[in-house]
Amino acid sequence: MVLRDVLRQVMDFLRARNFSTDLCGRVELVLAEALNNVIEHAYQERRDGTIELTILQKGDALEFIIQDEGLPMPGGDLPSGKGPDLNVDLMDLPEGGFGWLLIRELTQDLNYTRTGKQSQLTFCMAGAPFA
Repeated sequence: MVLRDVLRQVMDFLRARNFSTDLCGRVELVLAEALNNVIEHAYQERRDGTIELTILQKGDALEFIIQDEGLPMPGGDLPSGKGPDLNVDLMDLPEGGFGWLLIRELTQDLNYTRTGKQSQLTFCMAGAPFA
């Protein structure tokens, strides 16, 4: 429920500043995926934990910084973003596995660092659709 509230607040913030419907939709999708990953994976072993989201406006682009003190990314790196195999029967199509593919496709300058007990994910999103 907190994630939904955060997404609503971010969307209200962006719309109030006249960002395009296209950018708002992409931001909502990327933030939902990224923040849900932190909740489900970084904090999988505990129910408490803080996630800090910073959004910086740079002209018609936005820079996002997500920080947490949960578990690090496996291997210390971002997942490849390779989507699941879709060459299967309709009933065998995967339910998930598209999150990092979407994040990688919809962002620029995607970066993950781990310093001590803190993870930081940063990325940018342009105001106009990517070519």
